[in-house]
Amino acid sequence: MSHSSTKPALPDNEKMSRPGQQTIELRRGLSTASALGLNVIDMVGVGPFVTLPLIVGMMGGPQAILGWLMGALLSLCDGLIWSELGTAYPEAGGSYAYLKHLYGERTFGRAFSFLYAWQLLISAPLSIASGCIGFSQYVSFFLPHANRPFLSGSLLGVPVVLSGQTLIAMSACGLAIVVLHRSIFAIGRIVRWLGMAVGMTLVLIIIAGFTHFDAHRAFDFPAGAFHLNGAFFAGLGAGMLISAYDYWGYYNVCFLGAEVREPKRTIPLAVLGSIGIVGTLYLLMNVSVLGVIPWHDLAGNLNGEARM
Repeated sequence: MSHSSTKPALPDNEKMSRPGQQTIELRRGLSTASALGLNVIDMVGVGPFVTLPLIVGMMGGPQAILGWLMGALLSLCDGLIWSELGTAYPEAGGSYAYLKHLYGERTFGRAFSFLYAWQLLISAPLSIASGCIGFSQYVSFFLPHANRPFLSGSLLGVPVVLSGQTLIAMSACGLAIVVLHRSIFAIGRIVRWLGMAVGMTLVLIIIAGFTHFDAHRAFDFPAGAFHLNGAFFAGLGAGMLISAYDYWGYYNVCFLGAEVREPKRTIPLAVLGSIGIVGTLYLLMNVSVLGVIPWHDLAGNLNGEARM
């Protein structure tokens, strides 16, 4: 998510108080429910729908459930650290502010925070682009001709192809920018509704899966599925790497710490609560889908796409 603030807020003990100068601070308008919704919609997106067959293929069977569980546990451990930092330094900027305070504003902290902001200029657009591309691929299911290119060429030796999917992805990114160009109070209302929509989407998928559920199909573990050898741990590591991407975003509220009401209460609830909610939904969705679609078909579709 993009940050709606443009100026970092000063801590309560560092607000400007010189004569004739106004205090610089952001408005704390983000409630606990809004902060929780903000984290949830940043975590879910299209990731779990795109990566579900990837985890099954990497781990080679329904034991992919273990990848989701271990990913949630890893996120929970990291979320505890984010909660502590967020309550200690409830400022705008998240990691930028933490690095600056922890390592010294005039020494290493200044260099580390600069390097973090510099790499974010590259990593953040790539992350947003991946979500927009995944969204366009799902929309293309209803628009079968959208993946046909209508313009192709090269730019500085790099091939460039434009299609309907490209325009859909670009439009999704542009719409997000327009929506975020609002006050923190308006964004709070928007994310509450979007959070409910995202949660209901997962719930409907889970309900649809369990109404056609086959326990034998869901837990059809291959021989040696839990044999603790190199292949098992390699698959588990790859599965956790993918699930970590799907859980990414539980710390989003920390970047808006200066706009959160009661940060010492709201930030931990938003971080840990979003991990618990999303982790439960991911696990149930994984089981419900495996109870309808044989894991061999999921892995086969993945291998077929890789050969294309």
